[in-house]
Amino acid sequence: MNTTTTPLTKVGADLLREELHQLKTKERRNVIEAIAEARSHGDLSENAEYDAAKERQAFVEGRIAELEAKLSSAQIIDPSTLDAEGRVVFASTVDLEDLESGANVSYQIVGIDEADLKLNKISVTSPIARALIGKYAGDVVEVQAPSGPREYEILEVRYV
Repeated sequence: MNTTTTPLTKVGADLLREELHQLKTKERRNVIEAIAEARSHGDLSENAEYDAAKERQAFVEGRIAELEAKLSSAQIIDPSTLDAEGRVVFASTVDLEDLESGANVSYQIVGIDEADLKLNKISVTSPIARALIGKYAGDVVEVQAPSGPREYEILEVRYV
């Protein structure tokens, strides 16, 4: 049995719960109706609609099981309640300056399921997050990026 906990922010856990609710209440019903409709067309051996509905059902049930497992093993962290004394930790938001380009960027370190670069949310397992964890404002970190090593200065660590 897997007893490993999965870190999730409170927002990320809420999003997974919302998806789970949607799958259980709406998607399951839609799939059942699609299967019933396809069955009404007769011979199931050559019924593409039936096959597609059964595939969709397998996907939905698999995703439900996956979400339930993630939520049951989740360690939910609310960043606003953190007091890491200025250290970069899971769920913190970090303001960085790229020392080569001078560009500033902010990232929140989140769980794998929550990561979305468009929203400046990076996975705790990403190279940049691994380089940042445990550091403080004023520290310079080197990140091994695909384009080669990059250096960032930590400007501020926030727990929001």
